[in-house]
Amino acid sequence: MKNEPVKVEYIWIDGSKPTSKLRSKTKIIKGPVKNLQDLPVWSFDGSSTGQAEGFFSDCMLKPVYYIPDPIAKGNHLLLMCEVLNSDGTPHVTNTRHVLGHLAEKYKHHEPIFGIEQEYTLYKDEWPFGWPEKGFPHPQGRYYCGVGSNEVYGRPLVEHHLHACLEAGLSVSGINAEVMPGQWEFQIGALPPLEVSDQLWLGRWLLYRIGEEHEAYAKLDPKPMSGDWNGAGGHANFSTRAMREAGGLAVIKAACERMGQFHHNHIRVYGAHNEKRLTGKHETCGIHEFRYGVSDRGASIRIPMETNNKGYGYFEDRRPAANADPYQVCAAILDTACGDGFDPAKYGWG
Repeated sequence: MKNEPVKVEYIWIDGSKPTSKLRSKTKIIKGPVKNLQDLPVWSFDGSSTGQAEGFFSDCMLKPVYYIPDPIAKGNHLLLMCEVLNSDGTPHVTNTRHVLGHLAEKYKHHEPIFGIEQEYTLYKDEWPFGWPEKGFPHPQGRYYCGVGSNEVYGRPLVEHHLHACLEAGLSVSGINAEVMPGQWEFQIGALPPLEVSDQLWLGRWLLYRIGEEHEAYAKLDPKPMSGDWNGAGGHANFSTRAMREAGGLAVIKAACERMGQFHHNHIRVYGAHNEKRLTGKHETCGIHEFRYGVSDRGASIRIPMETNNKGYGYFEDRRPAANADPYQVCAAILDTACGDGFDPAKYGWG
């Protein structure tokens, strides 16, 4: 309806360290919204988000990607934004801007990504399903489990799944993970910018829906010390050449290049990832790099189906659950399609 009020949730990534957080605020505009040009740039107080000083605090929110709001419903929207300085240049925390440049540079390779987002549900600073004092049964029974003694938090998880689908996000699945109270949702396969935008919006919906269940999701790479799995953000990747006949040779060549830049990748693959990448619990050690077929203890896994067919994709298992997907996709693109990845080139780490 013409001039009908539309609630737009402006969502952005802040300057928190060592791991950025999501922020959002609501703007009411006159509808209808037909494209990004109908959504105005908006300012915010960067001094309250670690992105500016108090004496010069204004930062700008540039609309870049929107979806229907499955919580407010109707014509209301969730809007992903890039952060700009007051002069309109990209803010130093604007990692999306860098990925946009690389996505354009390597678009002739037709790269696509799928990202597996693991997370742990908490309430009152303790994981879902864990006894108030002590620990649950050892892991092994919880992965893809069913039943109230095997999985915890399913109502929240399925509420989130349905919201993502209603919003049009390309969710390809969910499952309970190895540690009790731990879950995963998958986004993709999509081009690099779109998969990253959708993952950030999927995270926002997870946090927002958690408010209604009086619970919250943590992306900590090692939420509980000891003999428990960590939480990752595995990135599945392919180019057109990898997906065509003979693609396995292209995949293996890319894996060799990935190994040459392993330590550069680790610098943007999530804070405190050393607690997760120990060589145990389905990980490879953080100071080691290797790839293998159907090997979940490798840095990069080549799926059995890809190996058997001779083409397909590879899975980078190193990114932590708290990694920025814009940076992860940039690292893989620059290495698999270019000359190699150097985070310092982009002012990262």
